[in-house]
Amino acid sequence: MVGCFLVLEDGTVLEGVGFGHQETVFGEVVFNTGMTGYQESLTDPSYRGQILVMAYPLIGNYGIKDGFNQSGGVHVRGYVVREACHEPSMMYGGGRIDDFLKENKVPGISYIDTRELIIKIRQHGTLRGAITSIDNPESLVEELKRMPFPNERNLIAEVSPKSVTRYDEGKKFTVGLIDCGAKEGIVRDLRSRYNVVRFPYNTTAEEIIGSGVQGVMVSNGPGDPSHPEIMATTIKTIRALADHMPIMGICMGNQLTALAFGAKTYKMKFGHRGANQSVLYNGKVYITSQNHGYAVDSDSLAGTGLIAEQFNVNDGTIEGLKHEELPVFTTQYHPEASPGPLDTSFLFDRLGEMMEATK
Repeated sequence: MVGCFLVLEDGTVLEGVGFGHQETVFGEVVFNTGMTGYQESLTDPSYRGQILVMAYPLIGNYGIKDGFNQSGGVHVRGYVVREACHEPSMMYGGGRIDDFLKENKVPGISYIDTRELIIKIRQHGTLRGAITSIDNPESLVEELKRMPFPNERNLIAEVSPKSVTRYDEGKKFTVGLIDCGAKEGIVRDLRSRYNVVRFPYNTTAEEIIGSGVQGVMVSNGPGDPSHPEIMATTIKTIRALADHMPIMGICMGNQLTALAFGAKTYKMKFGHRGANQSVLYNGKVYITSQNHGYAVDSDSLAGTGLIAEQFNVNDGTIEGLKHEELPVFTTQYHPEASPGPLDTSFLFDRLGEMMEATK
């Protein structure tokens, strides 16, 4: 066992046991409330730059399997759990989480009181933190206080593909996916219904229109949606495309679409991350999978043409938008789940209905 520490910018130092890769790392400390789906969370590009705390106390018990990956590798900077299971159930034939983190050079720390830690984050808000094995972890506190938050970088540029990829599934319609760090679950659900052309985040509207797609999906992704480099590229593209074809946005795509029409976004105190968030939509409550630290400002919608049509039951934040006149709609949650409930997967078909209506 390797002695390890989680250090927070407020001076808190929590001692635990290290697993995975051994290295000092820094990041924004956030938490996930899901009972399952640890592998999907680790490989979700939306966690870029973050140290992830899992609320569920036992992690790794059903192992690691390639089919659950949401990208080509692990994106979290570090991993914090109550207990890491080192011998997963043979029932599923999965690998060990310790080996998975070592392969991806990501440090983990276990035997942390994650209940106490999550209460601290909920009360204080998101904190900068470090995972380390050095003998004087307190020496990192001042460095943490000076450290920029990861979202000050253009994190989308770090996870978006560098080239265009086409998936010809022999379907009636072709959807352009503006990949800001898309989970493979989104790609899977799109490909099951449509042909897909996957574009880098900074692709121009002219190139997307010229590709022959009939509709556009704007994916999830990490960081601040109002980052200047995103405002000058993706957001500009979304607004131009909205006059030509239907658009659907998921998570970051919801925020980027709102910004494209003149609304504003803000950073939440601790965000929504988990597979059990309730959303009110058309008089019904759906249980949804979420991973976001920013939200759309409801007071900024006036004059944008956007209407909030979905709301978080717990805190009333906006969970979905639609445009008054244009074929544009968004969700703040993940209808593809991966992990989580599939209550709202029908929304992928709503994009098809819009393409049918505008062809």
